[in-house]
Amino acid sequence: MGRCAREKAILYGGLLGVALQTPIEIFDGYQADYGASVGDMVANTAGSAAVVAQELAWQEIRIMPKYSFHTTRYADMRPNVLGSNLGEQALKDYNGQTYWLSVDVGAFLKEETKYPKWLNVAVGYGAEEMVYNDPEANAAAGLGTYRQFYLSPDLNLMHFKGRSKVWNTALYVLSIIKIPAPALEYNRKNGLKLHPLYF
Repeated sequence: MGRCAREKAILYGGLLGVALQTPIEIFDGYQADYGASVGDMVANTAGSAAVVAQELAWQEIRIMPKYSFHTTRYADMRPNVLGSNLGEQALKDYNGQTYWLSVDVGAFLKEETKYPKWLNVAVGYGAEEMVYNDPEANAAAGLGTYRQFYLSPDLNLMHFKGRSKVWNTALYVLSIIKIPAPALEYNRKNGLKLHPLYF
């Protein structure tokens, strides 16, 4: 594929990503339990733009968006909204979701460096005590939403690429999941906290 054709494919892919995500946000806007979110729309667009920018600048992804999930006690408070089983909770319970940017540090260093190419550094973002869309309803339930910030080592699965297209595609797909690892968390409610193993 020529450079011009490759750049067009990257741009079209980025636009397609935004086009596929936008209807979900519009649908949420019509749901009283969720509501529309400008922040989600901005994040969706920024995510697609970041992938396009990296492909155009470096011809590879050096900062990979990732996702991790753990179950929380909040889903039991509103199972119809936050999920009544593990699969639903992984999609709906934001309290258990963490969104990461995993940086391929080795890609930014000289080729001869001794830094382990399989070791990434990830920064994460999450939130807690989000049960009701309305802050007053949340407060009435004794909840106060707060943000969480994380720093954690991560595994660069793309370092293990081989000759098989199937293997490489599987690694790429699995790369959207943040590998459980120790993590340092900061939030305004509890300050700094070390998790020996964070999902």
